[in-house]
Order: sequence, then C-alpha cells, then structure tokens
Amino acid sequence: MPVLLDLKSMTGPVGIVRLFEVFLSCTAFSLVAHVGQYSGPYGGWCMFTWCFSFVVSVLIIGLELTVLFSRIPISWDDFTTSFAMLATLMNLTASIIYPTVFLAPNRQTDVDFKIAATAMSCLCFIAYAVEVGLTRAKPGEISGFLKTVPGLLKVLEAFIACIIFVIVEGSYHVNTGRQWCMAVYCICFIITFSIIILTITKLTAVLPFPFQKFLAVYNIMAVLMHITAAIVWPIFCFSPHYGKPTRPSGCERGKCLWDNQVIVTILTFANLIVYFVDLIYSSMLVFIARA
Repeated sequence: MPVLLDLKSMTGPVGIVRLFEVFLSCTAFSLVAHVGQYSGPYGGWCMFTWCFSFVVSVLIIGLELTVLFSRIPISWDDFTTSFAMLATLMNLTASIIYPTVFLAPNRQTDVDFKIAATAMSCLCFIAYAVEVGLTRAKPGEISGFLKTVPGLLKVLEAFIACIIFVIVEGSYHVNTGRQWCMAVYCICFIITFSIIILTITKLTAVLPFPFQKFLAVYNIMAVLMHITAAIVWPIFCFSPHYGKPTRPSGCERGKCLWDNQVIVTILTFANLIVYFVDLIYSSMLVFIARA
C-alpha cells in the first residue's frame, strides 16, 4: 500500500512551529552533550527533557506527514495538544534549572556552550507554548477534553506531581507527616494520569458513571487532600521538632535537601491552586451546562 504524504501538515502554522521545536531541542542537547555538562539528577532531567521533546516531535511530524496517525486508535488531537503542554512545562523547568545549577559561580567552564544551550531551551519553551496556543480548543469549538482548559490543567497537575517525585528523593520516609503528603501526591497523580490516558485512548465513554461529574467530585477530593499536604509538609520539614527551620550552612546548590524541601512546599501550593482552578472549571461544566 503506497504511503500518502500530507505536505500541508508541514506548511501550516502548527507544522512550522513543530519544525522549530525539533531544531531547537536538538541544538540544546547537542551543545550540552558536546561539553558533557549535564551530570547529576538536575542535568539528567534537562538532557532528558530536550531529548524527549526532540524524539516525540519528530515522531509526530513523521506520523502526520505520512498520515499514519489516522490508523492509531487514539484521540490524536488530544495526544498532540497534551504533549505540547507537557513539553512546554518540561522545557520551562529545564530553562530555569540548567542555568541555575550549571552556570553557578563554581562551574565556570564552557560557559559559552551552556549559555547557548539555555537560550535554545528558552526558545524551545516558547515554541511549544505557541503550539499549545494554536491547538487548544477555542470558545464554542467542539473538541477533545485535553484540548480544553480543564484538560490542559490536568497535564499541569500531573507534571507538577512528577517534579515533586523527582525532588523529594527519599526524604519522605523521615516521619509520618511527610509520608502522608507523599500519599497525597501519589494518589492524585495516579488518578490524574489515568484521566489523561482514558481521554487519549477514547475510553471515557465506556465508564459506568458520567465523566464530567466524576471530574468535579475528584477535583473536590484533590483540593481537600492538597490543603492538608500544604499544611503538613512545611510543619514536618521546617519545624524545629521534625526538621531544620533555616538553611544549613555549606549546602551546595543543586544538592541541598533543604532547598528541595522548600521547592516541594512551593509546588504543593502551586498544585493546590491548579486543582482549585480546575475544580471551578469542572463545576461550571457540570452545573452551568445543566442550567
């Protein structure tokens, strides 16, 4: 069977943006790989981000160019939009983490390459953000769930949880308070990730309950659980009885557990806000749509 080529997928605004994404992500990881400046978990995360973005973007371009995506039993628009949102967030964090850790005063080797890689990462973040803006559902448009604001918020919620998992390392075993917070992060991530997968695979219609009502109930639960985590985590990390209220001296940037605990605190509050906004949107979909 001959393979058809859809050249329009490459010449449209989205196609052109995707070509920029491939070029920028490839350039970023090539520069860093050339000087070998990506050691440790933070460097590994940045390198993974650029490589992951490059590989999946090339895959998407290839499947759309050959029209083979139409043979895959998934919601293609939901998949590409959710990936663009994920790549936007990943490249944003890489653009912040890489210069913060690898352009520190004690790491002043191959500075030109690292600055160039950071610039490419920042431009890559902008390119993916533009794609999200081009592909997300417009007001009144009938589209898949992940192309809507609540769907994009689900990707953001799952991403923040993943960052928390990476940063926490093994410090949550210290006491029961931190263990409860880790349980909150895990439970919410599993359910949120399941919602994303069910949407992409078009399985939400076979659920034995209304999908939108489930989202509203789940978001209420997630907000309440994150409220407890936002209270418990700081207490069990920075209280004199359970942790260290101030930053220890000689704590190296990029390897300081105390810094990681501060970041997890900030991300917990951030995800609480995201879940609350998601709750408002899901409630509007359920109750206003019925009015």
